[in-house]
Parts: sequence; structure tokens; C-alpha cells
Amino acid sequence: MFGISIYYLDLFGVAVFATTGALVASRKQLDIISFALLATLTGVGGGTVRDLILDRPVFWTVDQTYLVTCLAIAVIAFFTSHLIQRRYLTLIWLDAVGLAAYGVLGAHIAHQHGMGFFVATALGMMTATFGGMIRDVVSDENTLILQAEIYATAALVAAGGYLTLVYLGLTPSIAALIGTCVGFAIRACAIQFGWQLPRYKPREGRDIDAL
Repeated sequence: MFGISIYYLDLFGVAVFATTGALVASRKQLDIISFALLATLTGVGGGTVRDLILDRPVFWTVDQTYLVTCLAIAVIAFFTSHLIQRRYLTLIWLDAVGLAAYGVLGAHIAHQHGMGFFVATALGMMTATFGGMIRDVVSDENTLILQAEIYATAALVAAGGYLTLVYLGLTPSIAALIGTCVGFAIRACAIQFGWQLPRYKPREGRDIDAL
């Protein structure tokens, strides 16, 4: 039963990230092929990196539903994006949803392939953030992962929280729900209230003559 849930969670994450890629394409006023490219890169990018690291078949080469989903979203967005007045804000919130869901999903898949807690958590974070990073680099947008407010940390908490709850004996489905909600809540608060981690502050170098 949980296997089915994970499959649909995976499709949901791909669809959400594909939508953010298509919204960026609309902001850049690109053609429909570019919509398809950005939607697909964003939708499957993080999962592709995860699968290559785990040395498992890349998920969208096994099941074409993922690619069809990305392409369908690209076509729909091409004809309807103009109806969304605040596309960047929509992109930010959709990205937050995908970030939390994919953080949990990546951690689950890595854990199923025998990875330890820290490796599985890291792969969850990579699954959640790399698609958006590819989207932002390709489209010459400000990369969300490098913004001041909390971003990758939310994915880490979602992934690590899920694994912790599984190790504590919760069923994977409940652990996934809690991990996703907590990860989304952290990212939502970062968006809403500007939450940030402490940042590096440069200091004056030592006077060599005084040494």
C-alpha cells in the first residue's frame, strides 16, 4: 500500500516541480519547446541525480508517465500561465511543496537501497533541490538555494525527520506525512517571515607585523 503512495508522491513531486519550471518559462516568454525543456529538467532533475548516485535505473527511463506528466504540464502552462497574475509568488510556494515532498521521497528511496541515515538524508536534500537549481541556472534566474532565507535546510529536515520517525517505529506512510508537513512548514515560515540561518561575517585579517 505504501509503495503505491510513494509512487503517487513521486508523481506529485515531479508535477509540482515541472509546474515551477513551466512558470519560469512563462516569465521569460519562451516558446513551447523551451516550456517542455524547463518543465522536464526541473521535474526529473533531482531524482535523476539521486538515481545515478545510487546506481539504480533512472526512474523516468523505466516509467514514461513522468515524462508525459512534465510535457502535459508544459503544454497546459503555455496556454494558461497568463491567467496567473503573480507567477513568481506561485512558483515560490509550489517549490516549497515540492521541496518537502521530494526531500522525504529521496530519503525513502535511498534508505530502501541500504543507505545509512546521513547519506539517505543528504540524498533526500539533493532530490529536493537539484531540479530547482538546474531550472534556475538554465533560465538565468536567482538560484533559490543560494538565497538568504532557509531553503535546503527545509528539505534536510523533511528527509531527516522522516528517517528518524521510521527508525523510531512509525509506519513509513505516517512518517512521510509528518516529514513532509514539517519540511513545508519550515520553508513556509522562511518565505513568510524571512527566517534565516546565521550567516558568515567577514573579519579583519591579523596584522602580520604584529605577529
